[in-house]
Amino acid sequence: MTPRLRAAARPAVAATIAGRLLRHAVPGPSDATGPGRNAVRYIVDWAGPVDADLPDERAVQAACGLMQVHGRATGGPLPLAVDYASVVAGVLAAQGATALRIARARGLDLREVRTSVAQGALLAVGQYLAAATARADSGAPEPDVLVAPSDAPQADGLATLETSDDARVEVETLDPLAWRGFWARLGVAPALAGRGWLPFQQRFATAVCPLPGELRQAARRRTLAELRAAAHHTGVSLLTVGSEPAPALRAAPWHLTPGPAPIPKARAHPDTAVPGPRPAVPVSGAVLPLTGLRVVESTRRVQGPLAGHVLRMLGAEVVRIEPPGGDPMRWLPPLAGDCSARFSALNADKPVVEADLTTAQGRDTVRALAAEADVFLHNWAPGKAARLGLDASDLLPGHPALVYAWASGFGDAFGDRPPLGTDYLAQVHSGLAAAVRPADQPPAPSLMTLTDVLGGLVCAQGVLAALAAREATGRGSRVDSSLVSAAALVPRPAHRPRWTALDRPLRTADGHLYLGPEARACPEAVIRLLDGAGPMTAEDLAARFARRPGEEWTARLAEAGLTATPVLTDLTALARDPAFRAAVAPPDPFTGHARPYAPWEFA
Repeated sequence: MTPRLRAAARPAVAATIAGRLLRHAVPGPSDATGPGRNAVRYIVDWAGPVDADLPDERAVQAACGLMQVHGRATGGPLPLAVDYASVVAGVLAAQGATALRIARARGLDLREVRTSVAQGALLAVGQYLAAATARADSGAPEPDVLVAPSDAPQADGLATLETSDDARVEVETLDPLAWRGFWARLGVAPALAGRGWLPFQQRFATAVCPLPGELRQAARRRTLAELRAAAHHTGVSLLTVGSEPAPALRAAPWHLTPGPAPIPKARAHPDTAVPGPRPAVPVSGAVLPLTGLRVVESTRRVQGPLAGHVLRMLGAEVVRIEPPGGDPMRWLPPLAGDCSARFSALNADKPVVEADLTTAQGRDTVRALAAEADVFLHNWAPGKAARLGLDASDLLPGHPALVYAWASGFGDAFGDRPPLGTDYLAQVHSGLAAAVRPADQPPAPSLMTLTDVLGGLVCAQGVLAALAAREATGRGSRVDSSLVSAAALVPRPAHRPRWTALDRPLRTADGHLYLGPEARACPEAVIRLLDGAGPMTAEDLAARFARRPGEEWTARLAEAGLTATPVLTDLTALARDPAFRAAVAPPDPFTGHARPYAPWEFA
C-alpha cells in the first residue's frame, strides 16, 4: 500500500492574499483567531475535502484540472507559472471571513470558515467541468466544428498573433463584421476569415483557438503598425504582449464609495412582491451568512455571473435580469438538458426577470427590482449605466441602503475609451500573460479564463465588504472592481522563471505525473530510484519515466519520502473519483452536469 504523505506547510500565498483583502475591507472584518467574543477565524489548507496528498500549488493544479485546461492551447498539460489556485483560495478565505462578520451582525452564531486551494482550483475549472460532464452524461458526441470547435489539446492553439517585426499581439472583438474587416485589411478573403471566427469566439469556452494557419501567416507578413491601423479602422481592440511580467501592482482590488444617507425604514414596493431592505437583526432559521438578502444582477459572460454565483452560494437570493427571450448564452453547446452547461454552471438557481433595457418600461422594471434589493450588480460596458439612467448616482439617492456594484474590464486604466474589457486583454495589460508561462515559451495569455474568474471573485468580495460596512454604518455604497484590479492580486517575479524538464508534467507509460516540491528540487534523489543509473540530465531523467506506469512511480517515490501527483487529463474523471466525492457533485437529473460544491464550510 502506498504511504500517505501529508503536506506540512500551509498555503502561504493564500494566507497573504486573504490578509490583504481583509485589511482592505471597510470596515475590515477581523481575522483574529483568539477567544474574543466577536472573533472570527478562517482556515485555508491545500486539499480541504479532497482525499489526496496535495503538498503544494503545482500538485493542486495537476490534480484538479488546471494543468489540463491551461495546457490545451499548447499541446498537453502544463502548469501555470503563478500561484493562481492559491490566490483564488485566498479570495475565498476573505469572502468566508467577511461573510462571517455579516452573519454575526445579523444574529447568526457562526465563528469559523474553512476553505482550501483545491476548492479554489475546482471553482476555477467549474465551467469546463460542466461542459465535459454534460457531453459525457448525455452520451452525445462532441459538437461538429460548425457549432463549436473541439477543446482537445492543440500544439498551435493560442490566439496570439506575431508580426513581421517580431511583435506579439492579442486582438479582441465580439463583432463578426469587425473581425472580417480586420482581416480584409490584411489581405485575407472573407471566407477564410470566416473560418477563424468560431474558433476565436469559442476560445472563451474551450480554452483553445485553432485558427487557420493562413490567418497567422497573414499577420506575420505585416508590421505591428499595420495591424494597429487595421484594428483602429475596424473597431477591433489590439494590445501588444510584453515579454516580461510587470511587477505585481499594488492597485486596490476594489474601490468603495459610501452612499448618501443611513438606511431608511424598510418598506414594500407597490409594484413588486419583493420585501424592503433586510435590517441587521437575527434571521430565524438561516443557515448561511447571506440568507434573507437579495441580489439583483444584470450580467453576462463570466465575471458578473460568477460574482452573483458566489453570493448565491453564501445564501443570498440572486435574481437575474435578462433580455426578452433570455440570455443568448443559454443555448451555447454543449447542453445539459435544455440549457448550456457552461451557462448553468454560473447561473443555476437564479430566478429570471426579462426586461428590455432599450425601453422605458424595461428600465422601470430594473429600478423597481433594485429599489427592493440589497445589492444591484452589473458588468455593463463603460458608460452604459449612465446612458440608461441606471448608474449609482441614479439609484442610490432613492435607496441609500443599496450596495451598487460594477464589475468592469479595465476600470479607469484607459480613460473613457478602453479596449474591450475581456479576459485575455486584461491578462495582457496586467502582465499576467507573460507571468503564466516560463521563459522558454513565448508570452501569451492563458486561454483558461483566469481574470474572468478572479475578477468575479474580487467583485463578490467587494460586495461583501460593502455589506459588512452597511451593518456597521447603516449606509449602502458603490463598489467598483475590474479584471485588471483582480489580476494585480497575483504575485509574480520580475522575470519569468526558467524551467527544467522536471518542472513540467512527466509522461509515464499510462499518463502524466507531476513531481512534488522535494523531488523537483533534488533530482539526485529521484535518480537514486533508477536501478544502476548514473548521472544524467533532467531531460534524460524525464524520459525514463515513460517506461513505467504512473502508479508504480508514485509508489517508488513515496517509499523514498517523495511525492508525485497524477495529472488529470480528463475532467470527467473528477465526477467519478472517490477522492473528490466531498468536493464535486456528480451530474444529476436537475443540473445534467457535474459541479463543485460550495467552497466553504462554516461552523
